[in-house]
Amino acid sequence: MIYETLQILKEQLDKYLDDAGLGKIVVLDNVAMLESGSDHASDLEGKVIVTLLSIEEEKTLKNVSAVKVVNNKAEYRNPPVNLNVFFLVSAYCDSYDNSLISLSKTIEFFQGKRVFTAANTVFKRSNKSLDVLDNFKFIVELYTPGFEVLNHIWGILGGRQLPSAVYKAQLIQIESEKKLASSELITEINGTLNHIVK
Repeated sequence: MIYETLQILKEQLDKYLDDAGLGKIVVLDNVAMLESGSDHASDLEGKVIVTLLSIEEEKTLKNVSAVKVVNNKAEYRNPPVNLNVFFLVSAYCDSYDNSLISLSKTIEFFQGKRVFTAANTVFKRSNKSLDVLDNFKFIVELYTPGFEVLNHIWGILGGRQLPSAVYKAQLIQIESEKKLASSELITEINGTLNHIVK
């Protein structure tokens, strides 16, 4: 669901920037590739790059019941993992002015649409990972690291700092369909309680 979330965000942002007259310039890629010296680095020129920075488990939702009732049977599964996904949106356009405009439009997009659900989001279902995605909800908010943390982020990513913003997508749920066990539900109690002394 990490890839699916970032791909949906990339598609939505790409459409918004294209409608704003900036063109289809958003890519889902590792911004550190700019400093790699590889041939792939030139593919990122003139682009707005969405890069996964980090993930963290949402610990407040960790104590969820491991039992689900499906077709009058109790199914035992490990509880889902709820994640917060931190991603970086970097503008590496043909000029610094266009980079700042692209970044401003990116912030405008996420200010206008914070909640993404299957009902309010159109995405390409031709992608194999997305064609089975029927139900999702995540919330995107601007995350502002301090200067020291920002310096560490860009140091890890190769050193060249670009106009950028860090976002946090909350409550990405990952759950395996693996069933650990199942059993019948107790629907009635038979017998008498004559042996209990009053």
